[in-house]
Amino acid sequence: MTRTEIEITAEFIRELLRDQHPDLAELPLRLGARGWDNQLWRLGDELAVRLPWATRSADELLLKEYAWLPALAPHLPLPVPVPQRLGEPSARFRRPWIVTTWVPGTPADRAPATSAAKAADALAAFLTALHRPAPEAVPAGRGRGGPLADWAEHFAERLASAGEQGLVPDPDGVRAVWEDAVEAPGWTGPALWLHGDLHPANVLTADGSICGVIDFGDLCAGDPACDLAAAWVLLPDGAADRFHAAYRPAPDPATLRRARGWAVLQALSGILIGEAGIHGRPGGKPTWGPPARAALRRLVSDRSGR
Repeated sequence: MTRTEIEITAEFIRELLRDQHPDLAELPLRLGARGWDNQLWRLGDELAVRLPWATRSADELLLKEYAWLPALAPHLPLPVPVPQRLGEPSARFRRPWIVTTWVPGTPADRAPATSAAKAADALAAFLTALHRPAPEAVPAGRGRGGPLADWAEHFAERLASAGEQGLVPDPDGVRAVWEDAVEAPGWTGPALWLHGDLHPANVLTADGSICGVIDFGDLCAGDPACDLAAAWVLLPDGAADRFHAAYRPAPDPATLRRARGWAVLQALSGILIGEAGIHGRPGGKPTWGPPARAALRRLVSDRSGR
């Protein structure tokens, strides 16, 4: 992990805007969130400034959003943050940054979806619209959307770490879900557009349902099973079947098996980040633990769902 050497404050961001986008510089400005790679500052009522502050890869991820999201967003049924302006690296801040539209809602790690039918239908409509063949120029997704077997070492490490700390009640059950997923036939269709990181902090809710999707830094192309894991990670108990019935084209059994493997990976990461403070997050992210535990429980208790 890295951190910018500059303290990011409202006045600092206002100075960046004055230098490059002076027509926006006097809008009200307040901190929205400090994420894994970026900080988000709400700008007025309809915009937000997104700046990288951690990993160096965040620069590339922001530029990817700026390049691809404006064309994708009009075809998606849920609001997403659409880049409006690019901030160029400068002497004041030597990294790129963007101004995007603001998407209202509460992150699902703080306010989980509770309306099973509405949330399942909203998520299915969003992924049906997103999962279209992607251009060959779309960048790789840091392994997401590729063969699940490539993540075997990561799975073993995460399960061992969580098990040693008593964070997984049924490690054998978790391992059985993973092994079944890895044994499933691989994806043979075209490389589809993927969000690549549909964990609860990147999905917004309102009135019990899903109302927006944010953070497209891992946007990539590949096997849709990576995103279909969201049925177990984001939706309330009993909603996965409705999601699978609404998603088009209907996922085949092998894809669902792989999706369960991706969901296990996400759930283990969420538990470790939320409750063990891994990856340079002292104290962890407490809101990540409960949804991750719920996802793991659903996956283990539903091993027959292939």
